[in-house]
Amino acid sequence: MVCPWSVTPQGVLLRVQLQPRAAHDRVVGLHGEALKIALTAPPVENAANSALLAFLAALLQIPRASVSLLSGAKSREKRVLVSTTNPQHIAQRLASTLLRVDKKKGDD
Repeated sequence: MVCPWSVTPQGVLLRVQLQPRAAHDRVVGLHGEALKIALTAPPVENAANSALLAFLAALLQIPRASVSLLSGAKSREKRVLVSTTNPQHIAQRLASTLLRVDKKKGDD
């Protein structure tokens, strides 16, 4: 399995494939080497980017200020930095989220 995140000295670098204007806010699964996330926010005036950072902060149970967009402001392909002193904890949360998504896909 390809891992869409990597641990860096600053925290965790996450590759995201964003799908704006979706029916629900959710983690879809893997998309190539990225984590695919669907959000209801439209891709206008930075709304989808802001929604993505808030969604990730809530998903990872960290402050919104700890999540920042490094690249891809006008693209569906984004790089997000999760600033943390405990990157292994964030990586664990991401892995468990992917497992839940895979399990739901298998139940369908």
